[in-house]
Amino acid sequence: MFKALLHPNDSAISTTSRILCNLHFPFSHKFLTTTTTTTSNPHSPSFAVSYFINNLKFSSESALKASKLVHFKTSKKPDSVLSFFRTHGFTDSDIHKIIRREPWLLSCDTQKRVLPKFQFLLSKGASTSDVVRIVVGNPRFMKSSLNNRVIPIYNLVTQYLQSDQKTIASIIACPSLLCSDYLAPNINMMAENGVCYSSIYRILRTRPNVIFCRLRELEETVKELKNMGFDPSKSYFGDALLGKIGLSKSKWNERIDTFKSWGWSEETVLEAIKRQPKCMLASNDKINRVMSFWVNEMDWDSSYLVKGPGMFGYCLEKRIIPRAMVIFYLLAKGLRSEKASLLSPFYVSEKLFLERYVLCFKEEESSHLLKLYHAMMKLGDKKARDIEES
Repeated sequence: MFKALLHPNDSAISTTSRILCNLHFPFSHKFLTTTTTTTSNPHSPSFAVSYFINNLKFSSESALKASKLVHFKTSKKPDSVLSFFRTHGFTDSDIHKIIRREPWLLSCDTQKRVLPKFQFLLSKGASTSDVVRIVVGNPRFMKSSLNNRVIPIYNLVTQYLQSDQKTIASIIACPSLLCSDYLAPNINMMAENGVCYSSIYRILRTRPNVIFCRLRELEETVKELKNMGFDPSKSYFGDALLGKIGLSKSKWNERIDTFKSWGWSEETVLEAIKRQPKCMLASNDKINRVMSFWVNEMDWDSSYLVKGPGMFGYCLEKRIIPRAMVIFYLLAKGLRSEKASLLSPFYVSEKLFLERYVLCFKEEESSHLLKLYHAMMKLGDKKARDIEES
């Protein structure tokens, strides 16, 4: 009887059963013979494997692995789970992505395990499409306890962001927020170390994933910045923390060395970082290109950039160069005092720049400045595209 069941020409042997037989798992011979039935038999132990392969396009290897995380012998339960997600706005593509990461969902009670989490987010102002984006971005949150994990984390984030709208926006940007093991202890540690409210707010609003590191690692970074002279009670500390965590120690030191190569001292670099910590996120190449244009092309002192390190975050080709050409023309023509701030033209909006430095002059002068500015912008666009394509 067993030989008949295992005969390779027997049409009753399913594709999945052949795979199981060829896999050299430490199953007993007796178990292998009992699983070699057709996949159409819903009571076969290999039914879950077939379901993953046929309904969700899993590979044989992935299906075998996923089948160990589910408990169903008929299609009733998994079909109901797929139907649940479809009725809540998820596409088949969304569902496949979710199940591949969290296959256990196919055998869970969605009404008790998943629906309450959807309802909680919807009650806070999230739309159906918001919920879909959050779940697809981080399906693991559906495994977390609503009362013991999701709600406490949500409330903690809202405590700093002060609105459900901002909290939902941050969760959409970083869905891992809702089930992070590190968020709460890290936020509490920062608060205990004097990191101000506005710094924590900025981190949660812009790059909350940065503080998804181990408590000891973040605590050491906070202490390191404090030892460098950064005041945690100041609003810039949050940006400094983002920059320090976002760069390895070697890259952080490389940035400092790059600035120093342009004549800045260690103290000067720290002064610039305190004014705008995000300057450290500019690449070495970007720093060198901005410095080279400012110092070598425009013959302006690099010390100006110590007071305006935010310049390293602007596009050289589409912002700095076009505006610099206008300011250079105005200085050359005596239309702008040399004592006037050299930095302010670069920080204002496009509208204010045109009003204050182009259109405010007589018609002939304004017309020339506008042509100059537009020509430099056009050239800058082309240059920027060339850089992106190279």
